[in-house]
Amino acid sequence: MEDNRIIKVFLDNDPKPFASFAPPVKIVLDTTKIPDGKHVLKIVAKSSNNIEGIREIPFIVRNGPEIAVVGLKENETVDSHIPITINAYGSETSDFFVIRGSETPKAIPAWVWALLIAFFAFGLFYLVMYWNPDLYKSFF
Repeated sequence: MEDNRIIKVFLDNDPKPFASFAPPVKIVLDTTKIPDGKHVLKIVAKSSNNIEGIREIPFIVRNGPEIAVVGLKENETVDSHIPITINAYGSETSDFFVIRGSETPKAIPAWVWALLIAFFAFGLFYLVMYWNPDLYKSFF
């Protein structure tokens, strides 16, 4: 019996496959040759009975630097003046570490402040309710 199983791998809507293999196969996808953005890897496999199966896997390529924006969210309605902090950092290996610009500054979340206020308020409440000089008699 002839084995005509084949796997074809397509990228996005390209009608020509960039690779064809006989199963099973392990490949390494080099994303440095793919532009940054959303892509779809389409795998078409043909069985020995010439029955075709298709699987599409969407993925995002980001070979360039990570861009972080603080102060403006996607689809946000804004007016007046808006302070925006923009930072870009990549994963390139280098011999030195630059401290300035390596982290994106973010404000402390409101829930952390609320938790701290609640903690100190409970401590003050406990101190006021249970402060009694008779409980703290000296042993001398």
